[in-house]
Amino acid sequence: MNDHGMSATDRWLLLVHQLPAKPAYMRVKIRRRLQAIGAVAVKNAVYALPVSDQAQEDFEWVLREIVEGGGEGMVCEARLIDGLSDQEVRAKFDAARDADYEQIAKEARALLKDLGNDETADRLSEAKPQIVRLRTRLARVIDIDFFGANGRETAEGLISSLEARTAGNAAPAVDAADATFGELKGRTWVTRQGVQVDRIASAWLIRRFIDPAATFKFVPGKGYRPRPGELRFDMFQAEFTHEGDRCTFETLLARLDIRDPALKAIGEIVHDIDLKDAKFGREEAAGIARLIAGIAMATAADTERLARGAEVFEGLYEYFRTKRG
Repeated sequence: MNDHGMSATDRWLLLVHQLPAKPAYMRVKIRRRLQAIGAVAVKNAVYALPVSDQAQEDFEWVLREIVEGGGEGMVCEARLIDGLSDQEVRAKFDAARDADYEQIAKEARALLKDLGNDETADRLSEAKPQIVRLRTRLARVIDIDFFGANGRETAEGLISSLEARTAGNAAPAVDAADATFGELKGRTWVTRQGVQVDRIASAWLIRRFIDPAATFKFVPGKGYRPRPGELRFDMFQAEFTHEGDRCTFETLLARLDIRDPALKAIGEIVHDIDLKDAKFGREEAAGIARLIAGIAMATAADTERLARGAEVFEGLYEYFRTKRG
């Protein structure tokens, strides 16, 4: 098992099918069925799901519809040997789910902006059914997010902010909301495997300014239960994660009241890269995004990604600190 939770013996269920030329609506119908169960295309007319009893049942139902519609196909279990790698297939799943999360996040941001312009009791009441629909859509995407795509925390944080606003309360607190620096030292900090920009930057911030003795643990995106003494960051139900339109790096700065202008600038860059909303329009974002993407492509091990990424953010911090001076 490597740092991405992948095994050399990972197995996939494949649906290989052929549809008749007519009726044309059959292709649309089957494509929508496959999207609904979270399957991704690995070749023309070949769709994959990670092996599970539920996946097999889902594919069998789709296959039945294909056959009833005059097509043919089969479901098989496979191990990838050549061509696409397991990591590349997982990336296809993550890309599909990130697209789903981004659409939900886009609608949530628009609703937050709308409520910011009109916070009357009537408008807040009208917004509640919209928020329920967004939460329901998010739950459906989470059900088919097999590998913990990056976009979940952003969508979750935005919807939680909407729910808090319409309930007339502040965002719900978590266990570490009022923690002091001393209470955060010597901890094991847990995050999702396959770290990218926000997790890399947050880990650097934690070890550099919050907990110099911090150790890091990388776990699957779904189903992890924390142990005593562990703090989670940038993952579902974490003590420190996305809140509203803040990325995890920004959440750490805000919750711990860290007011260093150089760190604020880095937070804006991380935000623009991670949330892709160009909120701050930082000119440095494109270059840093390419650097981090290069580290991720060249480095599979999460510990090494953190080490190499720390050099990037340490240099960036010195740049902003010197520039301000």
